[in-house]
Amino acid sequence: MSEPHILLSGETLALAMPRADMLPEYHKWENDPATILGYGNQWAQAWEVRASGYERQRGNDRFQQFEVVRLDDSAPVGMTILEVNTYVRTAEFIMVIAPAARGKGYATEAAGLTLDWAFHLAHLRTVWLKVLEPNTAGIKAYEKAGFRSAGRLRRSGFWLGEPVDELLMDAVPEDFPGPSAVATALGR
Repeated sequence: MSEPHILLSGETLALAMPRADMLPEYHKWENDPATILGYGNQWAQAWEVRASGYERQRGNDRFQQFEVVRLDDSAPVGMTILEVNTYVRTAEFIMVIAPAARGKGYATEAAGLTLDWAFHLAHLRTVWLKVLEPNTAGIKAYEKAGFRSAGRLRRSGFWLGEPVDELLMDAVPEDFPGPSAVATALGR
């Protein structure tokens, strides 16, 4: 496995460039039953579909992907994505935490680092996400990172086979709780 190319460091985690040699591991994370449940999907994704999607996404500046790694051992613990709408300078936020890394508080820091990048480097106006209402751990992590409730899509998702609401959450630069790792990296 190649070494991660660190882009932005936080307290315990960092955002890094995605690595092609990690694609099989990312694919495992995305097809874990808890990940599928959290996304409201019903099906696993075939390897060929994921591999071809990675190649298309690599050069797409509207689909910014970050590998999330632990600083103490460079171990990958997740991925975050900003699906950018360049016309209105907003982005949808997507995150997956590796199954073995869940429950350790990484989601809040990973989301915060990604918001820091979005607001202080990409100059986005708003970052938003959808989360299934029963995913209370995810909602708490997003709130700690600076996301706020922005509405709901009634019965638009599924949780354990039952229709559930999807909550919309968003963050604007004024909501960012800081401190900014970007400012720290620049010595400000």
